[in-house]
Amino acid sequence: MDQVTLPEVLTLEEVSQYLRLPIETLQRQALQGKLPGRKIENECRFLKVAIDDWLRSQSSRSTLLQQAGAFADDALLTDLRTSIYQVRGRSEVDE
Repeated sequence: MDQVTLPEVLTLEEVSQYLRLPIETLQRQALQGKLPGRKIENECRFLKVAIDDWLRSQSSRSTLLQQAGAFADDALLTDLRTSIYQVRGRSEVDE
């Protein structure tokens, strides 16, 4: 099989070809947050490396947790987390 060189950022159609899955399936998975990507206006874009990591991972949850680590040094993260728990009416720690 010939290897095709793909760009680092993929369209939905390119991911469909890469994974050999229907566009509709991938679009649904992306919109549900099960496939790592970003919606920019009416278009979806995917990092090839994120798709490869997602394929290797045991679950999409582990990929999400790895990506969340990228925000560990964000100064606004603590305030954001606090406000989320306040809106939910829950404590950040189990009591």
